[in-house]
Amino acid sequence: MLDPIVSFFARVFQAVGRGIGLLIGALLWPFLWLARWYGRRGWILRGAVGALLAGLVALYGYFFYVTQFWTDFDPDYPASLVEARGTAGAGDPVSGPAGAASGAQPAQSCKPSAIAAIAADLIDFNVNKNAWISSMLVSKAGLLGIEWRNTPFFDNKAAFQLGINQVMRRTTTELVDTLGRIRGTSQIDQNLQDARTAMAWAETAWYIGWRGPTRPTPSVYREGIEKLRAFNSSLERCQATFDARADNLMQFLDRIAGDIGSTSDILRQRIELSDAGWFDLRADDRFWFAYGQLYAYYGILVAARSDFASVIAERNLTALWTRMEQNLRNSLDVQPWIISNGNESSAIFPSHLATMGFNLLQVRSNLVELRSILDR
Repeated sequence: MLDPIVSFFARVFQAVGRGIGLLIGALLWPFLWLARWYGRRGWILRGAVGALLAGLVALYGYFFYVTQFWTDFDPDYPASLVEARGTAGAGDPVSGPAGAASGAQPAQSCKPSAIAAIAADLIDFNVNKNAWISSMLVSKAGLLGIEWRNTPFFDNKAAFQLGINQVMRRTTTELVDTLGRIRGTSQIDQNLQDARTAMAWAETAWYIGWRGPTRPTPSVYREGIEKLRAFNSSLERCQATFDARADNLMQFLDRIAGDIGSTSDILRQRIELSDAGWFDLRADDRFWFAYGQLYAYYGILVAARSDFASVIAERNLTALWTRMEQNLRNSLDVQPWIISNGNESSAIFPSHLATMGFNLLQVRSNLVELRSILDR
C-alpha cells in the first residue's frame, strides 16, 4: 500500500538531484571548457595564461588578507593623550631647553596641536599600517564587474576606513577655516590648506582614471600626513597659529554633532528599509562606516580636550567632557562578528544598527550639551 507513496517521493528526490546536477554542471561548464582549451594549446600560450592566472590568484589572495586582518586596530589608541593631559592649550608658549647648554637664551617653543597629531596618526593607520581598500584594483574590479563595496563581501574594512576618512575631511576643514588661524581675516596656514586638499582627493582613485593617468588615493593621503606634521612642527616653533578660543571650540563641536547626526539618519533609513536580520547584506556597510566615525572622533575629541584645556577648565566642562569620552569609548565595544538589522522588537534577530544609532545620538546629545554651555 505504501509503494506508490515511496515511489512518488523517490521520483521527487531524483528530480531534485537531477536539477542540482544540471545546475552544478552549468556552473562548472565554462571552467571545464577552459581546461580542455588550455590543454590543447602550446606551452608558450599555456605559460602566459598560467602566469596570468597565478597573478590573479596572488592579487585576490592579498586582497582577502588585507580585508580580513586589521593592523594596529585599538579602541584605546588615544590613551597616551589622556595620560599626558596638562593645563596648557595648543599654541601656548612652553619653556624650551634649546640653547641653554651654550649659555644662550632658551629658545621659545609652543605646545603642538593634539588634534593635528591624532589626525595624522589616523591617516597613517588608514594608508600605511593598513592597505587602503577602496582604491585597490581588485576592489574596483570586484565580483563580475561589480565593485566589492557594492556587494555583501569583503567590504567591512573599507567601510570602516571611509568612516575614519569622513572625520579626517571634517577635521582638516575645521583646522583650515577656524582653528589654524586668527579670526576670519588672517592668512590661511599653507600646510593645513595642503592637508585639506589632500584629504579631499577621490577615495577610489587608482593610477588610471576616467580622464587618464592620475595619482592613487594612498599616495595623496600620505602627503596629508606630512602637511599635518609640518604644521605641528611650525606650531612647536611658534611659527604657526592655533586659535584655542571658546567660540572656535563651540563651532567645532557643532560641526561634529551635525556630522554624527547625518550618519544616524543614514542608519535610520536602512532600519526602515529592511528588517531582514542576519540576511540584510547592506547593514554591515552602514554599521562599520558609523563605527569608523566614532573610532576617529574618539581620538579627535580626546585631542580637543588637550588643545582647548584652558577653555574647558574655565567653563567647568571637565565632568561633562569626561562623560562624553566614556560614552564614545563604550560605543567602541560593540563589535559583532555578523551585523544584524532585525526588527527592534524581535526576540531572535538583534538590531545592531539601532544600537549603533543610539550610541551616535548619545554622543551627539553630549556634544549639544557642551555646545550650549559654551554658548552662554
